[in-house]
Amino acid sequence: MNEEQHREQHRARVVLVDDHRMFRTGVQAEIGNTAETGVEVVGEAADVDQAVTVITATRPDVVLLDVHLPGGGGVEVLRRSATLMADPEHPVRFLALSVSDAAEDVIGVIRGGARGYVTKTITGADLVRAVFRVAEGDAVFSPRLAGFVLDAFASTDAPPVDEDLDRLTQREREVLRLIARGYAYKEIAKQLFISVKTVESHVSAVLRKLQLSNRHELTRWATARRLV
Repeated sequence: MNEEQHREQHRARVVLVDDHRMFRTGVQAEIGNTAETGVEVVGEAADVDQAVTVITATRPDVVLLDVHLPGGGGVEVLRRSATLMADPEHPVRFLALSVSDAAEDVIGVIRGGARGYVTKTITGADLVRAVFRVAEGDAVFSPRLAGFVLDAFASTDAPPVDEDLDRLTQREREVLRLIARGYAYKEIAKQLFISVKTVESHVSAVLRKLQLSNRHELTRWATARRLV
């Protein structure tokens, strides 16, 4: 199946997040002709609050996310979208699209949960390909940026042991991951062959040990540690 046939069968719903209206207009013109590209732009946003509102309302396949935004930047959008990224049925995936190629920007959004990072020098055709790859769960990077990420995650400076995670039993970790993926208590009970009451007990223990207040905080905690 060639690329054109693939796009005829598949559509990628996209939200554009960038504080420059002219840039959003340009991206829309480059990739938004759905009949040709398979990409449907379903929303736009210019700052963090708008982004979270639009992404929550539209549940796109991919968010093209600028790194530097009013209201806290792309990392804040990712933080506030943790539950959407963790949705087991329809995860929202993020592809950073930025003028910056600074290592700290790349590493920051990847640690936040983005599936890739491309710079604004990318062509329209390559951006369309990147959108579909990210929608399918792949990681995509502009040339040389992948090296930043590999170096960062291979760093010996990172602590080899997560003391918070070590406080949890194996069963508590299993429950934690399923909660973070959006499963209901009944679904967790069925999957782990335990009672709903036991699930509730495990969740209470996890929240207490990690000093968290609710399942939303728990989801953010698990997503930040790549446990989902």
